[in-house]
Amino acid sequence: MLNIIWMAFFLIAFVVALIKLLVLGDQLIFTQLMQAMFELAKTAFEIALGLTGVLALWLGIMKIGERSGFIQLLTYALTPLFQRLMPDVPKNHPAIGAMVMNISANALGLDNAATPLGIKAMKELQTLNPFKDTASNAQILFLVINTSAVTLFPVTIFTYRAQMGAANPTDVFIPILIATYISTLVGLLSVAWVQKINLLDRVVLAYLGGFTAVVFALLLYFSNLPQQDMVNQSSLISNVILFSLVIVFITAAWIKKVNAYDAFIDGAKEGFETAITIIPYLVAMLVAIGVFRASGAMDMLAEGLRHLVLSLGLDDRFIEALPTALMKPFSGSGARAMMVDTMQTYGADSFAGRLSSIVQGSTETTFYVLAVYFGSVGIKHIRHAIGCGLAADFAGILAAITVAYWFFG
Repeated sequence: MLNIIWMAFFLIAFVVALIKLLVLGDQLIFTQLMQAMFELAKTAFEIALGLTGVLALWLGIMKIGERSGFIQLLTYALTPLFQRLMPDVPKNHPAIGAMVMNISANALGLDNAATPLGIKAMKELQTLNPFKDTASNAQILFLVINTSAVTLFPVTIFTYRAQMGAANPTDVFIPILIATYISTLVGLLSVAWVQKINLLDRVVLAYLGGFTAVVFALLLYFSNLPQQDMVNQSSLISNVILFSLVIVFITAAWIKKVNAYDAFIDGAKEGFETAITIIPYLVAMLVAIGVFRASGAMDMLAEGLRHLVLSLGLDDRFIEALPTALMKPFSGSGARAMMVDTMQTYGADSFAGRLSSIVQGSTETTFYVLAVYFGSVGIKHIRHAIGCGLAADFAGILAAITVAYWFFG
């Protein structure tokens, strides 16, 4: 899918440029395309280079949290919920621990740890699956929870925002938290409706009620503030929470006699390696997007959508961030490149820049997760997995747009 999208950017750009040359007589259009290719390749490298220090910092901190037992603590806390949502999975089955650890790692932004844990969980669930080529109910629920992106600590988004010059990179933290909660809730409700899961169970209600109470309290608090105070308070609370989490990690490491410094260094090395690894992907996607934009195809698409939105009497500022939303279900790296392109074009602290960041944190890459997780166990018949996953994506994107207008509109 990513290959098709990537090639489509170039082919569409070529067709649009050819029309401009032959029909409109624009003799500079292909020069502009080549300039865009060279400039965006250079920009991609500069962005990745600038990310190195921030990625090293945050992955170092997250490694302390991992070794201090924070994920294991979350595993213990969430196990009762999973036992109710997946009644086909026996109590104390290895799949439960792997699933909770995967979701905990995703929530804390530990992408490198989350993927192998997710594959392990899917393989454990496959041992309980009587029809090996067809997704079981438990496998579908686990996949949809993954694709709805339970994100509590979106480190990567903060990192990119810092690199792109945001005055306060973490000011989107509370909006992301709200959007990802709604995405996850819709994903869970859609699967529960299809699978007839009893969400009225006392344990399930207690967990959902607790999560909802936290989000509702945030909504209630911010709804009573003027917009500028809302932005300032969101930034303050976000920074207090995030720095407090750092202190919790370090304190837990001290209590458990974990060498926090060594853990940080190991994580920082991973951050450096990650920054180097993403250079080819950034170059590939940013160049494709740059060519697509330089040809005028991006403007044509945006103007078409803008005309439709304005004809309905709606505000059209969210249009600039739609490329990130449209790419998100298909490709994480593609959506990340779209987010970077939006921030670079309009500014990290622009409405579009902030909205694209919130969209990026509100959902996960549905088709990618589906391909990797189901592909790892040979599942061919996915049943209602894609429908429920896309429902969660759509809800997350709508929530992201709504909360962006609320906080930054």
